[in-house]
Amino acid sequence: MALGKYSRVDGRKSSSSCSTVTFVVFIGLCLVGVWLMTSSSIVPVQNVDDTTQETKNEVLTQIKESNQIQPKQFEDNPGTLPEDATKGDNLTISTDEGNFSQPEKTVERAQKPDQQSGDEQNNLENRPKSETESDDGAKKDSVSNMGDQEFKSKMDENKSVNEKQYSYGQGESDDDSKATTLKSNQVENKSENSVASENTDISKTEVTIENKSEGMASEKEVLSSAAQSELLNETMTEDEAWKTQAAESKKEAEKSSEPAPTTDSGWKLCNVTAGPDFIPCLDNLQAIRRLRSTRHFEHKERHCPDEPPTCLVPLPEKYQCSIQWPESREKIWYHNVPYTQLAEYKGHQNWVKVSGEYITFPGGGTQMMQGALPYIDTIQQSVPDIAWGKRSRVVLDVGCGVASFGGFLFDRDALTMSLAPNDEHEAQVQFALERGIPAFLGVMGSKRLPFPGKVFDVVHCARCRVPWHAEGGKLLLELNRLLRPGGYFVWSATPVYQKEPEDVQIWKAMKKLLKAICWKVISIYKDKLNKVGVAVFQKTSSNECYEQRSEKEPPLCKDSDDPNASWNVPLQACMHKIPAGEAERGSKWPEQWPARMEKTPYWLLSSQVGVYGKPAPDDFVADYEHWKRVVSTSYATGMGINWSTVRNVMDMRAIYGGFAAALKEMNLWVMNVVNIDSPDTLPIIYDRGLIGMYHDWCESFNTYPRTYDLIHADHLFSSIKKKCNFEALVVEVDRILRPKGKLIVRDKVEIIGELESMYKSMQWDVQMTYAKDTEGLLCVHKSIWRPKEAITLPYAIAQKEDIARAMALKEELKRIPHGTAPEIFGLAENT
Repeated sequence: MALGKYSRVDGRKSSSSCSTVTFVVFIGLCLVGVWLMTSSSIVPVQNVDDTTQETKNEVLTQIKESNQIQPKQFEDNPGTLPEDATKGDNLTISTDEGNFSQPEKTVERAQKPDQQSGDEQNNLENRPKSETESDDGAKKDSVSNMGDQEFKSKMDENKSVNEKQYSYGQGESDDDSKATTLKSNQVENKSENSVASENTDISKTEVTIENKSEGMASEKEVLSSAAQSELLNETMTEDEAWKTQAAESKKEAEKSSEPAPTTDSGWKLCNVTAGPDFIPCLDNLQAIRRLRSTRHFEHKERHCPDEPPTCLVPLPEKYQCSIQWPESREKIWYHNVPYTQLAEYKGHQNWVKVSGEYITFPGGGTQMMQGALPYIDTIQQSVPDIAWGKRSRVVLDVGCGVASFGGFLFDRDALTMSLAPNDEHEAQVQFALERGIPAFLGVMGSKRLPFPGKVFDVVHCARCRVPWHAEGGKLLLELNRLLRPGGYFVWSATPVYQKEPEDVQIWKAMKKLLKAICWKVISIYKDKLNKVGVAVFQKTSSNECYEQRSEKEPPLCKDSDDPNASWNVPLQACMHKIPAGEAERGSKWPEQWPARMEKTPYWLLSSQVGVYGKPAPDDFVADYEHWKRVVSTSYATGMGINWSTVRNVMDMRAIYGGFAAALKEMNLWVMNVVNIDSPDTLPIIYDRGLIGMYHDWCESFNTYPRTYDLIHADHLFSSIKKKCNFEALVVEVDRILRPKGKLIVRDKVEIIGELESMYKSMQWDVQMTYAKDTEGLLCVHKSIWRPKEAITLPYAIAQKEDIARAMALKEELKRIPHGTAPEIFGLAENT
């Protein structure tokens, strides 16, 4: 039913005609009023040119009253607006057994048909009948409605989380969801010329876009579909496949710190001896002074302060935004890592050189003076089965130096985790990360490395004078734990090819140990170009050799010793058995790269329940599909991120590594972090051909400040807030993220609000906020701002004895001949 047009009243007509017209108008208005009060639909009102202003206001008042009485159904032009666009911020999630629900199709703007984009028209045309209008033109409700007051109350409640205005969005679609700020529409009494247009849009919701980055695609998905909400509902099962690292690690210390209140002001700089290179858990000089021994490099291991710092690390003087990859592999800004000692020691070996305002990396090293690529290719020529980038995808480089080996393995499609101690060679890991090469600070000392067992395809050690044979072969047995059955150990060191008495003795001890642990000598050859020798060994792939040994040394580990347990677990001189069952991880080699990234690991069984509650294989696939959708339709183009400037990425809560896998086509690498109290999914990540490590986010990460271009945190902050110092984690992200770097957070709305407030107080640029129901998203870019005031951290201030010890070490290093490195055990006594 629609209102008809009336003839214009002419004062020159007879009084009889005037009375007739007046009567007709009166009856018509009465009928309209009755209809408006009883109809289940609100009909847009057209211009009534013949009525007086008083009559128009009366009609508008009736429309408002009717809207308050019956808010559930609205009638719009067909195809103009999906019904859930009028329902506040409610989201209905439909579940389908074994699959994630598909999102409800919605559009962002309340547009007329001729104003809609092609995608929006398609969304509406393809909408099932249950989600669009029925045959009689009225919409059906697929989501629950709330009244005006209830809606406003809910919005006020969400707004007041941190006394901030957050962005709220309407429903999302797989193809085209948006970052929006939602406001309830208010109908005002407009002038005579705007009555019709105002009432036509009476049921629509006003939407605006928060878009602070030039070139940002404002109409792209920023928060994934309803599938995301389902994915976030993790189920903690008793399945042995999902034990946590904390449960596995026998020596895990209990954490009892109380959450500290957050603040949005009063930030201060950290006044510490390490200055701009402060690493809280490695620069705890107070704890290091209390160590009884440094024989096993305990002083290079983690010693976290009782209270994590909540101050900001200063920037180096004249700091510049990092050079982009691949140019960064060859050179970096000198002022970003202003250290020349390594160039002085190793410059003649093509490690690193100083050239004006740059530090350059010719691509060589102690064992590859003529370049890393010829050295890498010679290894494969010696052992074709290594097959870089196909069979061998994930590599561990122990004693990596400036990580040129890993940097050039990218050209062979292999991914390397480079490992070295803090400042053993000045700033070597810092150089590697600044270059854009995966690296982290660690030492083979008294504890296991933070990786699960049987995950690395190849372990490499060039000129590392690690005493592999000492103390029952404890350090080599740690490599045995990490190496995949059938994997290779590439050892390029002087005992392989030199005949000095010490080298001969080490080689003899190594051969004996290698035979005892059932590693085969595959190749020993001379690299004529680099004039070094390289030995390649292969780990056994069965228990047969273990059982046939005449001497049972080193012994097999006890059955109760979990090879995956590594967080604060002491090194042990024993070997773990090789998996024998076909469904056991490690009994087979993964698919060749790149197929292994998408292939569900063979040992994930349907009888296992995945992290999100589905059968494990379905869980794995759904997670990957979810992140591919989010990255392609949201992250790639919808957040104002120039991905060509992104090289070093961290996923702070990786689960299956789906986020990293979805970034495969981009020219970057991802450090996948699995928290120690989360389901232990890190072996899956490695089986996919990706890298990562265990960590406890109640503590600082083992990396230098300013080492990551982008950090991704999916529901990490809310879990950490329940048990740790929330503000310390916020500061830790600031520490490890480069200036102008990006942080993407998906979490609860209240967490998003707190983070937005805190990072704004650090003068970060908030690019985007989005929220739907209780879930939200935040994208912020770090600034170069630093506070003026400073606070001293006594535990990180060097004392006179620390300085004297450091000077003694420096003099000792000067006496070491070029081309060698201090042994881990020997020189450690003097540090």
